[in-house]
Amino acid sequence: MKLSRAFILPLLLCAGLAQAADCPRIVSQSPYITRALEWLGRGPCVVGVSRYDPLPVDHTGGVIDPDAAAIADLEPDVVIFSEWTPAETAARVTPPGAVSLRVGGFKGMAGVEQMLREVGRATGVVDIEQRVDRFAADWRAAAQVDARQRRVLILSACSNAPYSFGRGTTLFELFTAAGFEVVADHDNIRNFRPGQPGGDVGAWISERRPDLLFALQDRRSESCNPAIAEPGVPILPLSGDDFTHPGPGFLKGLEELRESMRALNQ
Repeated sequence: MKLSRAFILPLLLCAGLAQAADCPRIVSQSPYITRALEWLGRGPCVVGVSRYDPLPVDHTGGVIDPDAAAIADLEPDVVIFSEWTPAETAARVTPPGAVSLRVGGFKGMAGVEQMLREVGRATGVVDIEQRVDRFAADWRAAAQVDARQRRVLILSACSNAPYSFGRGTTLFELFTAAGFEVVADHDNIRNFRPGQPGGDVGAWISERRPDLLFALQDRRSESCNPAIAEPGVPILPLSGDDFTHPGPGFLKGLEELRESMRALNQ
């Protein structure tokens, strides 16, 4: 009798036998999930990713609009979605017999740790608890920054239409743990759209009176829009990829943050 993958995979996971040489076939439906899988040693197991992911494998639609046919063609054992994918959509596009998982990570560091734990368990990483415990210790150690309780705002970029990270976001918690006072006056993420009510980011920054602005950019060489600058308020660019993808990349981001503050404090 030929056993299906749907029957075999749970046995492998329970027995702790799903090592790198016996990869479950994984579809990652968000770039931050792919990064987590790579950190967990499951990168070689990824057979499909969303259209936003640079990994050179088959594309399977977007975060919000996954492609059911493309996913089914890959015959995955595990399909992992972000919490931005509606639960009913994830259920609909997951092929019969495959494990379907939705994970968070955008609402606090406990959520990031839980995301890593769930991804590791679903893909058969046998030492996942030890790995997550080590990550938890590492990010707390990396968050020892000479912040001097500066009042700060965290912006997606210093372009004309950025968004700000407020209370309840992972970055608000992360920068607070690093010793900054994040002075955003909103919950979650606030988008600024020029020409719309409340869309003047420069005026809002002036009202919040920060000591420092952090701009999360794709390229350190980008120039900032002078409209958001305040006299005497430094704008520190940070590598966006290390902060906007919740997960192990935070460790590299915190190292950059620590070095930036060391230079500023000299």
